[in-house]
This record gives sequence, C-alpha cells and structure tokens, in this order.
Amino acid sequence: MSNSRPPDHSARASLLDRLIGSCLDNKLVVILVALAVIAWGVIVAPFDWHIPGLARAPIPVDAIPDIGENQQIVFTEWMGRSPQDVEDQITYPLTTTLLGIPGVKTVRSYSMFGFSTIYVIFKEDVEFYWSRSRVLEKLNSLPSGTLPAGVQPMLGPDATALGQVFWYTLEGRDPEGRPAGGWDLEELRSIQDFHVRYALQSADGVSEVASVGGFVREYQIDVSPDAMRAAGVTLEDVFEAVQRSNIDVGAGTIEINKVEYAIRGLGFIENLDDLRATVVKSVRGVPVRIADVATVQLGPAPRRGALDKGGAEAVGGVVVVRFGENPLQAIKNVKAKIAEIEPGLPKKTLPDGTTSQVKIIPFYDRTGLIYETLDTLNMALVDEILVTIIVILFFVMHLRSSLLISGMLPLAVLMTFIGMKLFGVDANIVALSGIAIAIGEIVDMGVVLCENILRHLDEAPPEANRRDVIYRASTEVGGAVLTAIATTVVSFLPVFTLEAAEGKLFQPLAYTKTFALVASIMIALTVLPPLAHLLFTRGRRSGVSRRLLPLGLAAAAAAAFVWQLWLTGLGLLGLAAFYRLRHRLPARAQAAAPRYANYLLLAVVGWITALHWEPLGVEAGLFLNFLFVAVLLGGILLLFHLLIRAYEPILRWCLAHKKMFLAFPAALVLTGLVIWIGFDAVFGFVPQFVERTSPYVALRHMFPGLGQEFMPDLDEGSFLYMPTTMPHASIGEALDVLQTQDMAFSAIPEIESVVGKLGRAESPLDPAPISMIETVITYKTEYLLDARGRRMKFRYDEEKDEFVRDQRGQLIPDDGGRPFRQWRDAIHSPDDIWKEIQEAGKLIGTTSAPKLQPIAARVVMLQSGMRAPMGVKIKGPDMETIERVGLEVERILKEVPSIDPATVVADRIVGQPYLEIAIDRAAIARCGLQIRDVQDVIEVAIGGLPLTTTVEGRARYAVRVRYQRELRGSLESLARILVPTPAGAQIPLGELAEIAYVRGPMMIKSEDTFLVGYVIFDKRPGRAEVEVVDEARRTLAARAAAGEFDIPAGVSYAFAGSYENQVRAEHKLRIVLPLTLFIIFMILYFQFRRLPATFLVFSGIFVAWAGGFLMLWLYGQDWFLNVSLFGANLREVFQVHPYNLSVAVWVGFLALFGIATDDGVIISTYISQVLDRTRPTTAAEVREAVVAAGKRRIRPALMTVATTILALLPVLTSSGKGSDIMVPMAIPSFGGMTVVIITVFVVPVLYSAIDEARAARARRT
Repeated sequence: MSNSRPPDHSARASLLDRLIGSCLDNKLVVILVALAVIAWGVIVAPFDWHIPGLARAPIPVDAIPDIGENQQIVFTEWMGRSPQDVEDQITYPLTTTLLGIPGVKTVRSYSMFGFSTIYVIFKEDVEFYWSRSRVLEKLNSLPSGTLPAGVQPMLGPDATALGQVFWYTLEGRDPEGRPAGGWDLEELRSIQDFHVRYALQSADGVSEVASVGGFVREYQIDVSPDAMRAAGVTLEDVFEAVQRSNIDVGAGTIEINKVEYAIRGLGFIENLDDLRATVVKSVRGVPVRIADVATVQLGPAPRRGALDKGGAEAVGGVVVVRFGENPLQAIKNVKAKIAEIEPGLPKKTLPDGTTSQVKIIPFYDRTGLIYETLDTLNMALVDEILVTIIVILFFVMHLRSSLLISGMLPLAVLMTFIGMKLFGVDANIVALSGIAIAIGEIVDMGVVLCENILRHLDEAPPEANRRDVIYRASTEVGGAVLTAIATTVVSFLPVFTLEAAEGKLFQPLAYTKTFALVASIMIALTVLPPLAHLLFTRGRRSGVSRRLLPLGLAAAAAAAFVWQLWLTGLGLLGLAAFYRLRHRLPARAQAAAPRYANYLLLAVVGWITALHWEPLGVEAGLFLNFLFVAVLLGGILLLFHLLIRAYEPILRWCLAHKKMFLAFPAALVLTGLVIWIGFDAVFGFVPQFVERTSPYVALRHMFPGLGQEFMPDLDEGSFLYMPTTMPHASIGEALDVLQTQDMAFSAIPEIESVVGKLGRAESPLDPAPISMIETVITYKTEYLLDARGRRMKFRYDEEKDEFVRDQRGQLIPDDGGRPFRQWRDAIHSPDDIWKEIQEAGKLIGTTSAPKLQPIAARVVMLQSGMRAPMGVKIKGPDMETIERVGLEVERILKEVPSIDPATVVADRIVGQPYLEIAIDRAAIARCGLQIRDVQDVIEVAIGGLPLTTTVEGRARYAVRVRYQRELRGSLESLARILVPTPAGAQIPLGELAEIAYVRGPMMIKSEDTFLVGYVIFDKRPGRAEVEVVDEARRTLAARAAAGEFDIPAGVSYAFAGSYENQVRAEHKLRIVLPLTLFIIFMILYFQFRRLPATFLVFSGIFVAWAGGFLMLWLYGQDWFLNVSLFGANLREVFQVHPYNLSVAVWVGFLALFGIATDDGVIISTYISQVLDRTRPTTAAEVREAVVAAGKRRIRPALMTVATTILALLPVLTSSGKGSDIMVPMAIPSFGGMTVVIITVFVVPVLYSAIDEARAARARRT
C-alpha cells in the first residue's frame, strides 16, 4: 500500500482542503497541540478543581452576570440635617453640576435625613474607571460656595450593589459553636468597626466592608444650662475646653548619653474621668470643670439603621466585591481571612463559667448559589455528553467512531473555556448555558464527518490508500460542515447587538456558543481526520489499536470500581476482555461480536447516564431511572431508526403528491404565527359575524398569543422581603415591626434563617430610610444537600418506614439510603413558601412586599431605582402634588385585573413629622442676636455637636456636646432652651422663635433634577410583564380620557421596570433579525451558487420557527404530558408550565435559526452533486436521483437532529439552581428541531419539483 502524498496541496485545492491534508500529514503536531489545549483548558476551567502540582487561573465565576447600570455614586454626609435641607443645599447643586460630565445618561438622587446619595448613570460604552475619574475631577473643581461650609462629597466604592456577596453577623459562641451571648451591641459594633471590618477589607478583590446594626460608642457631654448660668460659662467655653483637652504633641528629639529620645506630650482623652476633670474656665480663681456643669457618660451615637436576627438585635457587616473581580475567588479570600482572624477575636468568661468568643457567622453567602448553579450546569453538560454518546453508539454501531466523536465534546468545552479567558467572558449560568445548548451541534460536525469517512472506507477497495480515502471523505463534506457552522454562528449576531441589561445578560452566552461552535469545526476539520486515520487504519497499526483499546477500557473499569459503580465496572471489564481476546474467537463469532459489544456498551453508558442524570429523582431509585432513560431514549431512537428504514417509500409518496405534502409545512408555519401573535391578530380581517361564531371564539381563546417578559426568575434559594413602615415611625417602632416579622418568619418550618435590616448600612451603596425593611429569608432546600449542592442519602429503615438516627439524633449518611426531604408535604415549590411568608408578614402599619430575591432585587433597584419589578414614576412640581397623584394612581392600578392589588404601593412622601423652629428676626434683633447665634444653640442643644475624636489604640470615638435629655424631650422643654445674648442675659428660645409641627418629606427623590415619586406593583401569577404594563397604561389613559383621573399641571408619569429591557430588546431584534436572516441566506447562496437551492434550504428556518412556537404553546396546555410513567408525572419531570416570550426564549430561537438549515445543507449538497453528475432529463430520472441522494444522506441528517434533540433532554429535565434560565432557552430548539425533521422530505420534494420543471422546459425546447 503506497503512502505517497496525494496532490491535495496543489493550486486547485481549496484552503480548507489544504488544511485537512496538512493535518493528516502532521499527526504528531496535531496531537501535541490538542494535548496543550487540554492542559490550558483545565488550567482556566471555571470549576473548583484541585489538581496537585498544577497552578490554576480559573475564569471569574458568579451566579448571574452583573447587569446593573454603569454608575458611580456620590455620597455626602451632613449630619442632623433634614431631607429638605439636604436636597436644597447639597443634592440639587451637585446634580446640576454632575449632569455636565461626558457620557452621563441620567442622574438619580436621594436626599435623606443626614445624607445625600447621587447615582450618576453613564452610557454603557463608557469605561467604568474612566467615569470615576471624571466624577472625581468634577467634585474637586466645584466652585467655592456650591456646598455648605464643612461639607465634603465623596466618591462611593468601585462596586455596584450586585457586589454585595457576603453578609454576616458577629455572635458570641462557646467552644462547641453553640450560641453563648454575653456581648452587648456596643461591644460587638466596636469589634466590627475596628477589627473585623479592616481585616476583611484587606482580602483581595474586596472593595468595601460596611457595618450595620448595633450602637456606635461615643462620649456624651450633656450640659445643664442652669449649672452653666450659675457658673458663668457658655456653650462656647465648653466647646473650646473639650477641643483643647484632647491632643497629643511632639517636641522633636533630644540626645542623652549618646541615645536619641523622641519627645511626646500625651494628652488624648482615655476615659470619662479625663473629660470630667477638664477645666472649662476659672471664675474668680475657682476652676469650673466639665463635671460641674454637665453629665459625662458613654452612650450610643444617633443611628439610621439596625440589624435583627430571628427577633433579636444583631451586629454585622456586608462585603462588597470590587468591580470586575472574581466574586467566587473574592468570597474565598474573605473566608480565608476570617479563618485567620477568628482565633484572635475577643473572648470572655460568662458568670456561669461558659467561655464566649466572638465568631463571624454568615447569613448570606453567594458561594452556595454559585456552586449550585455551576453544579446544575455541570450535571446538565455531563448528562448531555452521555446522551450524545448513546445516540452516536446507536447510529454508528462502531466503537472507535463513537469514541472519536464523543471525544470532541470535552475538547470543545475546554477550548471554549480558553476563549472565555482570552476574551474576558466571566462564567455564570447564562454564559455557560451557551455551551449546554450547543452540545448537540458540537458533535453534529463530527457525526457527518465520521459517517462519511466510514462510508468511504467501506466502499474503498482493499488496496486503496487509507489516507487518501479519509482525505477525500473529509473534503467532500468539509464545505457543507463549514457552511452549517457559519449559519449557526451568524444566527447569534443579533445577541451581540443587544445593549444595556439584556446585552450584559446574553452577550456572554453568544460568546460561549460561538467559541463552542468554532472549537467544534476546528476539531472536526483538523483533529478528527488524523485520529480517524490512526484508529480506522488496518495493518501495522492494528496491533497498537488492539492493545490500547482494551487497556483504556480496563482503566475505565478500574475508575468505575473506585467510584463503587460495580455494574458499570463489570461491563467495561467485560468489554476490555472481549477486545483483548476476540482474535481467538471463531470467525462467525468475531463477525457478530462487535455488534453485541456495542449493545453491551450502550447498556453500560445507559446505566451510567441513569445513575448521573436521575431524571425521576433520587427517591425513584437507580433501576426505575434506568428504565425511564431506556424507554425515553430507546423509544425516540427507535422512531428515528424506523424513519430511516421507511424514508424511501415515504419520500417517494411525497414526490408523487407534492401539493398535498407541502400543505402540511405551510399549515405548520401558519399555526406558529397564530401561536405567536394570537388568532385575532392573524385573522382580524374576517367579518364581525364570523368573529361571533363558536369556532372562532374557541380558537381565539385557544390561541391568545404569547405573553412577553424580560427574564424568568432565577431561583436563588432565598427571598428578600421588603415592606415599608409608615413615614412617621421612629427607629424604635420600625425595629419592633422588624423583630415581630422576623420571629413570625422563623416559625415557618421551611425557613432556615431570617435576618432583617431596617434603614441603611454604613455604605453609599445603601441609601435606605429607616422606614424601609429588607429581610433576607433563606429557606431550606427541598432535600438535604452536600457542600457542592448535590442531594445526600441517609440510612433508611424500610420496615419502620423512617430514617435511622444516631445517638445525637443526627441522620446517618448512607449511599444506599434515601434523600431526606425537609419540606412539609403541602409545600411543593418556593412559591408555596412565599405564600406562607406573605401571610406571616401581615402587620398593621406596614405595606405588603413584592416577591423579590436578593440578586433580582438589586438588579431591579439598580436599573429603575424602585424596589419592585414594575412601577410608575411620577414627576411633578412639588412633593405634595406628586404624593396626591401617586395615591390616585395606586387606587386605579389596584383595579387592573392583571395586577396583584396587594403589591400596589404608592410612596408616602409627605408623612415625616417635622418640628420647624421659625426665628422671629425682630425679637432677636431687640436682644442683639443674629440668626447664626440662635441656630448654633438649636444645633448644639438639641442635636448635639461632635467636637473631637478620641484615639484609643485602633479605635476612634466621637465626643458630643448637647443639652441634657430631659431638656430636649418635648415641645415645652425645647421652648425653655436658653439662648445667651451679648449682654450676658439668657433668653428662652420660645420668646425668640415659633415652634410648629408640620408634615414634610422623609426622603426626596429626583431624576435629572426633577422631583419624582414611585408607585410600585407586581403582576398576578401567570401574567407577563409587558402585557401587564400595557393594560395598566391603557387603564390610566382611559380614566384620564373619561375625566376620572386628573393630571395636574406640571405632572407627568411614565412606566418603568425590567419590562423595558424586553421592549428594548424586541425593538432591536426587529431590525437586526432580518439582517441576520439575510446574511444566513447569502452564506447558503455562496455554498450552492443557485437561488432555488438556497431558498429550499432557507425554508427550513420557517418550519423550525413554527415548531419552536408550537412547543411553547404545548408547554402552556394543562393536558400536555399530563401522564405518569414509573410513578412520576412527566409534567414535573420536564418542567412543563407556561413560558412567556422572554429574551431567554428569543435566544433559544436564535440558536434554532442557526441549526435549522443543517439538514437542508447536508441533503441538498449531495442532491446537487448527484443531479450535476447524472444530469437527468425526465421527471422519473429526477425523482430517482433525488431518492438516491436522500437515501445516502438521511442517516447523517437524522443523526444530527437526534443528537441535538436528545442532548437537550437533560436540560429540559434539570431542576436545580439556574435551570430557570436554561429551560426557556432549550424549549424553542427542542420544538424546532423536532419539527424540522420534516425538512428531510421538504427539501428533496422542492428540489425535485424545480428540476422536474427544468427538465420539462428542456424537453419542450
């Protein structure tokens, strides 16, 4: 057999042909490069792999992409000032200044008691740190007088609220880890502020650690005006004395006996006695100390936030990850830092002898969500690979080909990880879903290539050069394979054009799928042909192959035994023995043995698939899961096999009855259109008498059109309960509400932990008033899981029908046992838990709360500023008018059928009680006073003034001077506050000013300087966001037109929320999608160079499109798959429930458009080659040529469809974290590819019709 190189490198060979030939001739280089790629992929893989001796640099990992706005935060404190003062003197001047920064899209601001928070939202193309520098530059160049004296705005952390990945509390625990207590809130807050916070902030990747809850210690000097008057001292004297009593100095150095000594003068305040002994002034030679005119004590500083855990106040903190950092790695760094500092945290011995040490206890850790999300995807990927192997084994019945094609999957996935690392694409459930929905397409190319190689090898004479045969087989389908991949890659171009939140969410998916497809074509064209030459060549290499294959199977069997997969190990060991000893079998046995070996391998892989996939759940047991997998996959594959066997007679019937057959796909496309936009929208032109007929009404209700929403909710494993109290409620009243709710939530059996926060954490990222409650409610998983998010099994006593427990009452892990369900029988989903939470959270004086989860809530609040998925923004001239209009909108929206009335809440803006002290200018003029003199007394006497800060090691505490509490606790006492005059007299404040009670704003919101108020609401279950907003908009417009809704002058309203992302994406797709289809059409045209053939293949997109909508419609029908198999309802197994048209669903359609033409390309390419070669002149000859070509390509065509369809089954049955996003993307592809099977008949029929007509014209001429 000659090994000479054929003339495939000639000028006539295409670049693709030369590439394939070069790889065939340089196998060692190809193998070495493949090994290097594998190593590189393992190094950057996002999974938490620990490989000894290998330094890894994994891709950054998070649960979902950060889809928040591109924003910077300007935070300004002005302690003690009302929201109106903050708005007028800080927020408004800063907002007008910041609007002029280049790239600013909008400026959203909040003025609250004591501080201002301004969100400067930039356009998406503005680089994050460039925008920070521009904001900082603007703040540093503010003209003098823009802000009040002493007020300094600062830039917030380089992070967004989505970076809040780790919340914790500080608690006293005994050596066994049980709660011990013994620490008051002030002690814990000091430990948090000056020890824990700085330690955790030093962890790599952390931008900020903010404290929340407890009391901040301060030194409080409560002066007595009577004592000061008797001693002859004033407040100014006290101020000066305090400030001069807290100072250290340095006096350089001196040298004594050739030793240099540094000189320090110690004068910092160290305790209360230091302050008490401070002299205010000397009166007639007698020193007047602070203790003579004031009470000095330690007390809590004013606070605007609190933390509660299960009904008891707590102290904690929140860790914020820096923008662009790896959240998973940052959390690991934080945990490593906690492990480092925890042994050194303070401890004390309690009166009962218990040792209590401060411990850091997490209550929200995104690590769990990240791991569970990745595990869901990892499980789906492995299941897809196993199912794909089964499909390949079934169709090919050739072990080496099956191994070769299956090997494409892990290699392509690793190459995708490399692409993600190089292009900076982070790993999350959306990005990695691109790989999951591309698994079937990855192997399609290998299937087509290997099937063609095997066919050519079977047909080649024994003396033929195997290398040449493989080269011809590869180049024959190389162009078609490349075209099929090109159309799929191009189909995702619309995703790359998405912007804002939808772009951030789905562009990573477009990248990963593109990487996976490019990797698959690279492997198919460069790696598969050389390996096929090595594996499929007989002769001197057969000995090597005969030795390596049994060794590989034996190694796999050993691994199975290590993992306690006994039946799998025995099956693999049997296969290894067979391939090692089969040359000793009789000839007949040798001929039949490979077939039975493939059957055995199918059974082994099926068993492994059932073990790993467990579509019926762990509780069903391995045997029932295996039966289900066997029936499901075997049944579908059998249908494909029967279709291959019956293909020729069916195709001949279709060719003979073209019009009758083509009516079916036409009706299918029409049905898809009706499902999409609704029966009325399609047939709205019919006369009214037809619309009133029973069939028309029935069809209209059957096909109302699909609802629209931005994204299905991601199950995060926790809820964020966010009600509000009344605006006038004090922090004590709000805390009582919070603690009552938390205790009620903790009583729900499915709840694992409840931690509530009211007000704000000490962070610019949290501009919350004390009336806003945020409670993180973490519920138990349905089944007990291990650290990786997988169900654990425990020992079970079948006779007693109960779980076995040890002496401590703990469950006993047992791989042969059962999973332990933690939910009550009546609880079937997180929605049921949410209903229990809503019922438990009902309290007088609080509003209801929309259904939110921590990440979803942060996303909504970042995008719209509201704490609900949908709402109305009302802009107006003043807060009173905005509140009045908001309440009217609230009343109307509660009547909208699609809106849950309990979730409709308008901002209670003007409800904060104010005590306004209006100074009488004439009265103070008679006393020789100025406004500033009186205001200083008001500010210090009532609110107090921090004068200095103590230095106590690493701790810092403020020293505050104010009047005694009993002198500022009522209106009457405020009127008796004494104001000193220049003449030495002291006049009661009530004689100089009028003190009045008024209602004012608790928080002032504005956007681009315009005052704004919100009315938030949520949809009823089963409704779609876009339709709900449209109905609400129509209702408000109708009420306004009818005169039932009065809009005052200067007031405007607009709807806002996450639905805007869907509307924006839909408008973008309307432009880009037709352009993409045109590009796909042109790619097909350049492949065939004939318009008829191009149109034929292109028609598959519309058929697949209809199939996708048909599957979405079926998922919304109560009867669909409402049957039980092996004790499991298939609706639950396949997550069957209504799905709205979201961006995720549209992404699934885009994936479908790319692969819908694959079968058409495969079949029409060969039909074109056959027709060009045979040149038929009659209709009969054309049909025979078409049938011959179809028979030749039906197997690879159906193999590609089968791999795509069956590979999606594990995705459709996945139910872990992240499946909420994967399933909607898989449904259109599954439905479309199921229906697109019809193209194996449509393309030949249309091709035959065109060529028959051409042949007829040729005969007539």
